[in-house]
Amino acid sequence: MSEQVKERAAEGAQQVQQKAVEAKQQTRERVRQQVETRSTQTGEQMTRTASALRQTAQQLRGDQQETQANVLEGVADRAERLGQYLVANDGDRLLRDVERFARRQPWLVAGGGAVLGFVASRFMKASSTRRYEQNGQNGRLELERGSTGVDAR
Repeated sequence: MSEQVKERAAEGAQQVQQKAVEAKQQTRERVRQQVETRSTQTGEQMTRTASALRQTAQQLRGDQQETQANVLEGVADRAERLGQYLVANDGDRLLRDVERFARRQPWLVAGGGAVLGFVASRFMKASSTRRYEQNGQNGRLELERGSTGVDAR
């Protein structure tokens, strides 16, 4: 009887492990598809932005502002190359490249993450302050009307 319990436990553990592997593969595939879709969209947008930058550079050249036009041309070239890279490569390649870059430049990635976190926190604080002020305004109006907005149960 003890042997049967051990066998069943081993079978159960094997099934759990197999389900975990399947879930991991499904999650990885969803992430890869999302990266591929978003990167293609971003690449197309960057290519359009590069075109707009080039048009602006041409206008600057027409206004005899060669230095600014050259700077914009350089930015447009980089944006176009990045856009083409994002469109041309699949999600697996992009993820591999990001992993490779993160291994080579861990401090840069950590610093970038910190900067993004700081920017996100400032954005959240600004939007929560706005919501608080709006809710405070709405709360005063409700109190003036005699309604607290709280269920009296």
